Amino acid sequence: MGLYRDTGVVLRVQKLGEADRIVTLLTRRHGKIRAVAKGVRRTTSRWGARLEPFNHVDVQCWTGSNPNKPGLDIVTQAQTVDAFGGGIVADYARYTAGCAILETADRIVAEEGEPAIRVYLLVVGAIRALSSRERDLSLVLDAFFLRAMTHAGWAPAISECARCAEPGPHPAFNIAAGGAVCPRCRPPGSVQPSPETYRLLDALLHGDWDTADAAGPATRRDTSGLVAAHLQWHLERQLRSLPFVERRAATAPRVTG
Repeated sequence: MGLYRDTGVVLRVQKLGEADRIVTLLTRRHGKIRAVAKGVRRTTSRWGARLEPFNHVDVQCWTGSNPNKPGLDIVTQAQTVDAFGGGIVADYARYTAGCAILETADRIVAEEGEPAIRVYLLVVGAIRALSSRERDLSLVLDAFFLRAMTHAGWAPAISECARCAEPGPHPAFNIAAGGAVCPRCRPPGSVQPSPETYRLLDALLHGDWDTADAAGPATRRDTSGLVAAHLQWHLERQLRSLPFVERRAATAPRVTG
């Protein structure tokens, strides 16, 4: 029983009773936590607006649960660190991309109470980039997906064969195989991305924004398609928010036998 304090990003909220909310946050030290924010749906609440998705907050929580009967913590204080929501919710494209980022983080960090500082830092950086509008939202989203998959152990192979580890470059890419595949290991139905698509994948994964910003629209579309397919293959179901993200019509990579 006691108080603890942490900083975190609000991933989602859900109604509880007539005036309360259950808030899910991804925090720096405690990983993913769920806590009840009492009375925040009342118009008289002084800090309810701080506990909205996308906001980066400093929260104090009370945990009084019986270890044998675990329950939700209680939010006792909340202070805004960064009001990222203000730069996102009014722009539909950025809002939907932000929702995809929050949903992915929520899904990848499955266990509550387990530290996940790398994912926390990735979420803060991605949401900050969306809010500031300094970078193309599609690049921000794909960079987040790739780096989050690296944390989860799902990063696609890019410069070597996903099956035999033979150094590349290799022309074929297969989602089920784990990424780039050499001619000997290539399964039927593999796609054949352009060299530019491989360069963009590598640039996004390693933060080479000069290369990423120079990529053309077709390369960005093909890359987005591969990244989304790879992520959802490993999640084993579709992200609910991803179909709403504004994307231009993609040019499908060529399929090879």
